Amino acid sequence: MVTQMSFITEITKAFSEGGVWMYAILGVQIASIAIIAERAFALYMINKKNQKKIIRNFEDDIRRGELELAVKNASGLANSEPIAAVVLAGAMAAKNMGGRDEIQAKMDEVLAVENAKLGRRTGFLAMLGNVSTLLGLLGTIIGLINAFASVANLNAAEKSILLTKGVALAMNTTAYGLITAIPALVMYAVLTNRTNHLQEDLNQAALKVFNWLSFNYEAIPGRTVRPQKSV
Repeated sequence: MVTQMSFITEITKAFSEGGVWMYAILGVQIASIAIIAERAFALYMINKKNQKKIIRNFEDDIRRGELELAVKNASGLANSEPIAAVVLAGAMAAKNMGGRDEIQAKMDEVLAVENAKLGRRTGFLAMLGNVSTLLGLLGTIIGLINAFASVANLNAAEKSILLTKGVALAMNTTAYGLITAIPALVMYAVLTNRTNHLQEDLNQAALKVFNWLSFNYEAIPGRTVRPQKSV
């Protein structure tokens, strides 16, 4: 218990000695922790299913030509499973008998949206890691400047005190900046790898669905697709 209290006291002392730059780095740390928590939950808990397994629920309906049933089943899963939204777009295009081009265009449109959802906000972790490092470096430089600028016309005892404070500010901000940056950059790599894995799985599943649809539903000769009205 004493050791724990001593550790907290040392942290509080280091934080106070670091000055205003410690609060700036704290803000970056809070933002990075929030992004890590949200992205980890989204990528490991919500999007943990294998999309190539999910499309098996639609394969028989598509191959039998029961597109109405495929659309109905995909509609029920579209809000929770990315591949279901892609299947829904492709099945609707196949029902319109637009052929491969229309099926691919509609599926690609939804696929781009779903891939973007998987990758959003993760890139901020790299930025926040770099910003925390730079803030620590800036605090270090300012601390050293203040220390050496304030001791010009002082006696030896006062110089020692001011130099100690300046060096403490410099070292504490550097350390805190690195403490914030390292986890952010590590988690950026981990979450980016997870995102790439999920996007690859989603793209491969979408390709299978496109093949099922495009080889079974050809365009009506001479059919023209009416341009959609812009919202």
